[in-house]
Amino acid sequence: MKKILGIGNALVDIMTRLDDDSFLHQIGLPKGSMQLVDETFSLKLQSEIHKFERSISAGGSAANTINGLANLGIETGFIGVVGKDDMGQYFAQDMLKNKIKTHLTQSESKSGVAVALVSPDSERTFATFLGAAMELNDTHLDENVFKQYDIIHIEGYLVQNYALIKAIMQKAKACGLTVSLDLASYNVVEAHLNFIKELVNNYVDIVFANEDEAKAFTGKDPHEALHIFSESCSIAVVKIGEKGSLIKNNEHVHAIGIIPANCIDTTGAGDLYAAGFLFGYVNNLPLDKCGDIGALLAGKVIEVIGSKINPDTWLEIKTKI
Repeated sequence: MKKILGIGNALVDIMTRLDDDSFLHQIGLPKGSMQLVDETFSLKLQSEIHKFERSISAGGSAANTINGLANLGIETGFIGVVGKDDMGQYFAQDMLKNKIKTHLTQSESKSGVAVALVSPDSERTFATFLGAAMELNDTHLDENVFKQYDIIHIEGYLVQNYALIKAIMQKAKACGLTVSLDLASYNVVEAHLNFIKELVNNYVDIVFANEDEAKAFTGKDPHEALHIFSESCSIAVVKIGEKGSLIKNNEHVHAIGIIPANCIDTTGAGDLYAAGFLFGYVNNLPLDKCGDIGALLAGKVIEVIGSKINPDTWLEIKTKI
């Protein structure tokens, strides 16, 4: 069985349920976006959300995907940087609990924290303090670690460090890994469009994008965007929310539906879709079946607050697969 390595920002998510969107306007965060904030803003925000219902979970886009794959029985690993604080310890223990091989570096800086603000319509807005996570650099890219795996899944948030993400992809290719990239957020794509296009054209084998990210990348609707993506990489996936997803490989296009779900929080939906898809991929399933498994995981994670599916639901998912 192929092994999958994830690399990204090691974060602890503070999941926060909003009564309405007025709080987003109050703090100046665009709904549905991921905004990088400094420690001062993050601490102030954490002090202001005490009036809302909250919970914490180990997060970060690539880490969520790797967690999903590990729960499906795939051998996985994760590269990231955490602090030597309680949040860092929480993140590392969560990885180990889920049988993920950790390639973590500890820093004297505070661990990264993402405050996730969940609107009543289940859309989420992130205020992310990267902290120690942003210290990830090319010295953490051990060739011997890369060679233990067959696929590397990279979160698009890392494109904000051009040298790092290019080094990751170049090392992955040199070690013979398949490169999977999730575009992460429309505002990240908009801010780094030309560089991301260079990466997709030169290094990426599998690309995941939601409708907004696809529009930011191509300026086109999901169907047209799918064809544009497929000109640059082997497998293109465009997720279109309640309409399902589209997958293209060569000239073959698959339209994938969704499963009925009681949507509470969309956090982790894209990450878990990628986990389901990659699970099917490493098991050599047809691409439409890969999409079906992705849709199944996405449908289950949106029924809970945060990006973690409970053990009983994982048993149900495995039975359905």
